[in-house]
Amino acid sequence: MSDIAVPTSGQQHEIRFGDYTAVIASIGASLRVLTHRGRDLVVPFAADEVRPGFRGAMLAPWPNRIVDGTYEFGGVEYQVALTEPERRNALHGLVGWLDFQAVDEGESHVVLAGEIVPQVGYPFRILVVVRFDLTEQGLTTEVTASNLGDLAAPFGTGPHPYLVAGEGRADDWSLELPATEVLTVTADRLAPISVVDVVDHADGALDFRETRPIGDVFIDHAFTALLPDEHGLARVRVLTADGSGVEMEWGDDCPWVQVHTADRPIPSEHRIGLAVEPMTCPPDAFNSGVDLITIEPGESTTAGWIIRAVNPEV
Repeated sequence: MSDIAVPTSGQQHEIRFGDYTAVIASIGASLRVLTHRGRDLVVPFAADEVRPGFRGAMLAPWPNRIVDGTYEFGGVEYQVALTEPERRNALHGLVGWLDFQAVDEGESHVVLAGEIVPQVGYPFRILVVVRFDLTEQGLTTEVTASNLGDLAAPFGTGPHPYLVAGEGRADDWSLELPATEVLTVTADRLAPISVVDVVDHADGALDFRETRPIGDVFIDHAFTALLPDEHGLARVRVLTADGSGVEMEWGDDCPWVQVHTADRPIPSEHRIGLAVEPMTCPPDAFNSGVDLITIEPGESTTAGWIIRAVNPEV
């Protein structure tokens, strides 16, 4: 038995490049810290605390929710544990509390691997490998899932960072979100209803295609029909009044993004960041089948995204 105490959030992997520093905690392959010139780009948490919810965690083999925790795949009905019991849903997959192991590490990168073993409700064996790279472009994350079993497996993934523009809270920042459609949900369980144009929902309250202040707008929605930039990438920006902040980019491997203003009953946690979660599929994709990935035995799938600082002088 080792005499070295492991921090509560798991092994700590610190990487650096230029003005960037990131710390990845092994439990959940969680982005615990990301700074640029000492400025937080995500809401951090302490190494020696149980990670608050899914802050910074990797989400797989599904992001968001499976309503009632039940789904049918390959003609078989499955029931997974209800990890969001107050809404009777299965939330954010199976790897959030998995202790990933480092398989490669350097000054500016780390690669973590974890295995989803066959279990009640998800009898598939999936190797999840997450690579974090710091460059002058920011923090790039790439997740690759490989099917090690003999059954085709349903799969979806995404991250769960809470972006921080600067001083203040979400109410004080502006948001640029290039989405033309939003998924409406039930108020009580956040179960999907239908996809509508952002202009037509709530008098356009969720239309952030042009950068504008968030103010007191409540957001906890999945968006799609993302408008790519000249490089074919979707880009979400969260900015302070002076134009500094943080942005997140990704390609068409994630046609959805969940955005949440982090409304909490505890004042110290209320709206302290903006969750931006690129997703390969929408909420409850295990039931709707929309953009759900099927990984055949021996096959793999990959998705990625990047987080970087926005500085007024750039």
